[in-house]
Amino acid sequence: MTDSLDSWFTQPYLCRDCGSDVGFRSRRRTFTERYVLPLLLLQPVRCGECFRRDYRLIFTPVRERSTEIARITPIKAVATSKQNVA
Repeated sequence: MTDSLDSWFTQPYLCRDCGSDVGFRSRRRTFTERYVLPLLLLQPVRCGECFRRDYRLIFTPVRERSTEIARITPIKAVATSKQNVA
């Protein structure tokens, strides 16, 4: 009985929209997400492929939020001469 209970709690993440198995923890935004969902053992999760946001059990293995990727900005081309090119 404990084997089936353990497997039920540790189901791998699968997006219900696109079927991807890549999920990331999402930031808790509202009062409900911060205080009520943890009482229900739920956490907000975002799909890494289609970016759909969903709620899953806290036991579902997902990746941590990647803040480094969000901070990456494109590098601006640096002009070598100081003339205006129009």
